[in-house]
Amino acid sequence: MAQTFSEIIKQEKPTLVDFYADWCGPCKMMKPILEDVKSRMGENVTILKIDVDRTPQVMNTYNIQGVPTLILFKNGNIKWRQAGVVLANDLEKIINQYTS
Repeated sequence: MAQTFSEIIKQEKPTLVDFYADWCGPCKMMKPILEDVKSRMGENVTILKIDVDRTPQVMNTYNIQGVPTLILFKNGNIKWRQAGVVLANDLEKIINQYTS
């Protein structure tokens, strides 16, 4: 059975969510960065991509002003957020702060 978004972000394991749009140039730059982070961190993090054009209610819920916006959740709480491109090394350091 597939988990819902709210179930996933409530996990003990950190969940990094990339709020993006297909038309966004910087969003396209995030794809290989997120793949790199996932290959380095494996099962220590869940990475989700959410298209804000397909889920406009999410923009309101999380006050997304621009894309890409990255939000790190743990136990349902926002631990970190930033708009714009973030390098893989920086993301890995941020996520490691919240891995148990």
